[in-house]
Amino acid sequence: MFFKKFKHGKNLKILSPCTTFIGEKVILGNNVTIYPNNHVDGNTVIGDNCVLLGGNHIVGCIIDQNVTLESTHAENCTIEKDCKIGPFARLRPNTCLGKRCKIGNFVEIKNSTLQEGCKVGHLAYVGDADLGKNCNIGCGVIFVNFNGKTKSRSTVGNYCFLGSNCNIIAPVHIDDDVYISAGTTVTNDLIKGDFVIGRCRQEVKPNRAYNYLKEKE
Repeated sequence: MFFKKFKHGKNLKILSPCTTFIGEKVILGNNVTIYPNNHVDGNTVIGDNCVLLGGNHIVGCIIDQNVTLESTHAENCTIEKDCKIGPFARLRPNTCLGKRCKIGNFVEIKNSTLQEGCKVGHLAYVGDADLGKNCNIGCGVIFVNFNGKTKSRSTVGNYCFLGSNCNIIAPVHIDDDVYISAGTTVTNDLIKGDFVIGRCRQEVKPNRAYNYLKEKE
């Protein structure tokens, strides 16, 4: 067995005891299901009806009811009920996720708070930031929190949309209902309802591709 004595509720299902480690300080609620290749340690509390799919590494986390995690590395963070995390997400210390958050593949979150209903689907970094309710963070969004000397913090209001490949240069404050177009770099505060676009206008040169390829021959 790879787990010690730990507290757990009723109907605990550990599908592969030989590939599962559970530390002695861990507390598991009722109806928890743990798939193969999970490591759960430290002062971790996992609420009722949670599902740990394969490949999680969880240390010192407080996880509420009805949360699903898959192939996720989570350390010293708080996850409220009905969240779905992973696969291949990383939740670093002091991350707090509100109810019904969705954190997808290859997303890293550090020292940040995301309120209820936020979605960070894939390939994004949220560091030193506070996000309001029901924000959508697009693919490739980066919260730029370090300028080489100091780390700064950014805030995002409720119901904001951050398009793919945006850069949020801290410290900035983004108010409620802001729409930031894909490819935009934000350096100044934004007020409620702003529509922001900050990218070069596309330039098209007809048939130039053929000439360029011939030059390379």
